[in-house]
Amino acid sequence: MPAAVIKDPLAAEFTLPDGKRWTGRLAGLPNPRLAADLAVGLVQCAHPHGPISAIMTARHYTVTLRQTVRRLTAAGFTGEAADLRRSHLVRFWMEMSHQHELQSRMILRGFDAVTGRLDEQVRLLLEGRPFKTRKRTTPFQPYSDAEWAQLIEYCESQVTDARRRQRKALDWAESGSDPQGVVPRYSETSVSTADLAYLLVQHGPLDRGRLAAHLGWATATVDHTRTGRQLTEIRAQLFPTRDVAFAHQLLFGCYSGIVPDGIADLDLTGIDWAGDGSVLLEYVKGRTGPEGVHLPKKAVRLLERWLEYSALMRSFAGDELRNELWLALRLPGQHDRTPFGRMVPRLGYPAEWARRHGLKADTGADLSLHRSRIRTTYLSLLSRRGWTGRTMIDPNHTAAVEGDHYLSAATSAQQEAIETIITEAQSDVLRKAQPPFVVTDEQMAEVVAALPEAIDGLKLDGGAITELVGGERDVFTATCVDQLASPFAPVGTPCPARPWVCLMCPLALFMPRHAANLLRLKAFFARQFAQMPTAHFIRVFGPYAHRLDSEILPRFSQTILAEAARHVADDDSELPLRPEETTWPTV
Repeated sequence: MPAAVIKDPLAAEFTLPDGKRWTGRLAGLPNPRLAADLAVGLVQCAHPHGPISAIMTARHYTVTLRQTVRRLTAAGFTGEAADLRRSHLVRFWMEMSHQHELQSRMILRGFDAVTGRLDEQVRLLLEGRPFKTRKRTTPFQPYSDAEWAQLIEYCESQVTDARRRQRKALDWAESGSDPQGVVPRYSETSVSTADLAYLLVQHGPLDRGRLAAHLGWATATVDHTRTGRQLTEIRAQLFPTRDVAFAHQLLFGCYSGIVPDGIADLDLTGIDWAGDGSVLLEYVKGRTGPEGVHLPKKAVRLLERWLEYSALMRSFAGDELRNELWLALRLPGQHDRTPFGRMVPRLGYPAEWARRHGLKADTGADLSLHRSRIRTTYLSLLSRRGWTGRTMIDPNHTAAVEGDHYLSAATSAQQEAIETIITEAQSDVLRKAQPPFVVTDEQMAEVVAALPEAIDGLKLDGGAITELVGGERDVFTATCVDQLASPFAPVGTPCPARPWVCLMCPLALFMPRHAANLLRLKAFFARQFAQMPTAHFIRVFGPYAHRLDSEILPRFSQTILAEAARHVADDDSELPLRPEETTWPTV
């Protein structure tokens, strides 16, 4: 079962898709009967029946349930869920946020799906539209090139410096020994740096209390000697701190473009090493579930360096933490059985981290650091390098959201480039949709008369038409209306297109005298098909071969084609090919 109700004390236990468990405590609410009913609906919201597929989502829904019970009780409602009426819910929803309204609606629907006890009018109300609308958000803007370079440079320096300091502390530990039994001397260094490093390497990231217990000292003694200060410094050198772990996470996002929740929840079981320099990474995206990506080389190298850097701390981790990827020392004052745990940035930590380390925006203000904005910048940089990606960058997005977040999130120059690409693509689609001009001897007079109107935008006088019909403008595949007006080159420059591209060109005019060359192209396509993978052939030659076979050659009579076929030798010498375009000899 993905979720279950625990009755004593009242709670909802979730088993999430990634295998983790989380329990939402519901005991102690002012209306226990209503809380118990809503708990039944809460567990129905768990994946795969509902939207709860991550711990954070489960926590939000549990908070909504508690607020629902407290608000309704404060408003005078003391009954069960079956006693709820429209007036109770309308008043409650008008006071709550859009998110809490939607989540409470889901909980009530889950309760009704199991028990069928809701009032009919309440059931109709749940089927209606929400009273509150979602607050419209502004898509993240990509970081500028200067801001992006600053962020990567600083994170790389943090990573490099952390490894250097750890190697230095490990060298100290090699020359140290166990300082147990050393008599403390106040205000002096009672334990040497090498001995402290040795002790931490052997026993893990000890705090002052554990160190005092090992040495046989009082904790106050450690605090009053320089041993306490040195302990903090050496421990931060040997083991990852929260700041250093966060720098690794940011840099990993800059290198890979993985969503922030996917990076934060990574564990060792999701890393599949395919050789020394290749990694297939499996992670869980909060909204869509499990996903996978083949990591870029920089991300692979960073992952190797992090695993090497955190190996010492991982050796002291228990079974519950051993597979966690991002381990870091806990904050001072956090009392726990272990002095380290999984690094999960709290709300506001990224902005605090950027401010503390002096990262600045182009305007001179503190850099607004958001991990989702890193992903937006990564995708923006890929698009500027010519990457087109999938039809949808994120299959969980609608086309409107995709456009808002990835097309509009650009500079003026990028927006102009996007509009140019769209315009050219639409023109290309229209051009390819135009039927070819195929002329037989019987149709010559009729076609010549209609030619100036048929070829839009070109001024053809009588002399030009005579040259077309007489063969003076012939190229290999067809007669070209104007080689200096090619859609494949700037106006005024000769057309650079390959022979088969003429088959899709709106300036090409196919006549009976071109039949032999058209058949030579058909034979060339057949030879290419024999030596290329089918998918590759379709991408490169597919549209041209289809037009030749279905729209051009069938327009000529069998007599013309038979006579032309007598002059086709079926080898590459018949075509103007480049060396890389040649085919294997026909056996």
